[in-house]
Amino acid sequence: MKVLTVVGARPQFVKAFPVSERLSRHEEVLVHTGQHYDEMLSSVFFEELPIPEPAYNLGVGSGSHAVQTAQVMERFDDIVDEEAPDVVLVYGDTNSTLGAGLVAAKRPVRLVHVEAGVRSGDWSMPEEVNRVVVDQCADLLCAPTDRAAETLRAGDVRGEVVVTGDVMYDALLAVREHALAHSTVVDDLGLTGESYVLATVHRERNTDSEDRLRSIVEGLASVSATVVLPAHPRTVAALEEYGLHEEAASALELVDPVGYLDFVALLSGAERVATDSGGVQKEAFYLDRPCVTLRETTEWPETVEAGWNVLVGADPASIRTALTRPLPNAAAKPTLYGGGEAAERVVRALSHPHAATADDD
Repeated sequence: MKVLTVVGARPQFVKAFPVSERLSRHEEVLVHTGQHYDEMLSSVFFEELPIPEPAYNLGVGSGSHAVQTAQVMERFDDIVDEEAPDVVLVYGDTNSTLGAGLVAAKRPVRLVHVEAGVRSGDWSMPEEVNRVVVDQCADLLCAPTDRAAETLRAGDVRGEVVVTGDVMYDALLAVREHALAHSTVVDDLGLTGESYVLATVHRERNTDSEDRLRSIVEGLASVSATVVLPAHPRTVAALEEYGLHEEAASALELVDPVGYLDFVALLSGAERVATDSGGVQKEAFYLDRPCVTLRETTEWPETVEAGWNVLVGADPASIRTALTRPLPNAAAKPTLYGGGEAAERVVRALSHPHAATADDD
């Protein structure tokens, strides 16, 4: 079986490597769209993780949603012609996912969507549009949870729905010990274990609004703990544009983006997490780190219902309250996203349709 795997952004590199390891029994051709092209958001992941070197880099880069999606479609279309794969495999909800998914949907190949059925209910998020459209096009939908699978079936998708669990959990289990043993980032920053807050801010809704970004900086700065913010290039540009960079740099520990292993080490050592990232919400949950989500909605509502995640938007008072609330009871934390066998189930479903579900064991 020949699988054409498409990745383009940091979370997709993380999701892809445990699946790629198990695809070694097949032929996998990796396509990097270039949607993330900064060193610390792209190539460092191929150096740190056991991901095969991309056979193609589409060099899409930055641009509007329409431009990015159109360029992925145009350039990926030629690769499908050249490679003639049996399967096109896409992850998550980026413009790379949408562009490649639309190309595959009009070809005689199987389109497989990993992390299917996830919904925030917020149609102002481009990611929500992307994931819904790709789910409607896919032939095989690998859902991380029973709730995601129910959403897909209620939406009357045409493809086969399989509950696999979350491949990001597989990834975290695979690298955590190595990250803690080899990363020096916590010591390099002079941090003391579980005495700091790890923050990430990169969503357009937060970075493209001066009021929201100012409020987030104010809320993060209001807590007594050190707040470490690996700053996404988009966030740095926004802070500078709005005249907030000096204020943020004095109140927060602004650092350059870090690779995955360093990020896992920082997350493992943090007391709490504040983020607008969907993936980081789950990573915090897996590592027993209470999460404060700088959004009004989440695609991972189970983490909120379990008491490990709080939605605060950009309100400074809500951010402060959530970051100082009592810690949840780790002993009572539920298992939500499988037991770390999601990648194997994805590959099993690829190879043997109707043969892999998360409750097979």
